[in-house]
Amino acid sequence: MTSQDLEAFAAWVEDLMRERGYDIDSPRGGGKSRIADEAGVHRAAVTRLLQRQSMPDLETTRRLARVLGVPVRDMLIRSGRLTAEELADPHDYLAAPAPNAEFGRRPTLEEVADLLGVPADRREMFVRVVEQFLPNDDEIAGQQEREERRVLMEAATAASTGAD
Repeated sequence: MTSQDLEAFAAWVEDLMRERGYDIDSPRGGGKSRIADEAGVHRAAVTRLLQRQSMPDLETTRRLARVLGVPVRDMLIRSGRLTAEELADPHDYLAAPAPNAEFGRRPTLEEVADLLGVPADRREMFVRVVEQFLPNDDEIAGQQEREERRVLMEAATAASTGAD
C-alpha cells in the first residue's frame, strides 16, 4: 500500500461520509464520533484514516463498509489491499447457476465453494468465514429502509423546489 493509495482511499471514504450526512468537517460536528459509534469502531481509527495516517484494519474496513452502505469488496479494492482480479466479483459466480441448481435461486455457500474450487476438507471453514460478511435480515431491512428514506427525501426536495 502506498501513500497514494491511502490518500485516494481516504478521499473516497470522506466523500461517502459527507454524502451520507456525517459532518466530518467542523470540529464539533460529531460526524467522526457518530460514524465510529454506528460502525462499532474506535473514533481514533476513523480519525487516523481521515488524517491520512493509517489504513483501517480489515474488521474496521468491514464495519465502515456496512455503515456506509458499500460492498466490502469495493472498500478492499479502493484501499489498494486487493485488486479486482484478486477479488473476483461474487456476482460473476452468481450469474451462472451451479451445476444441478434450481433455476432462479441463489446458490448456497456450499455450491459457491464448489464453483470456486474450495477443497472439500475446507468447505466448512469457508462457509463460516463467508457467512460473517453476508448481511443478515436486519441489515438488509435497514439498507432498504435507508434507500426508501433517501428516495422520499429526494422526491420531497424535488417537489418543494418545483413548487417555488
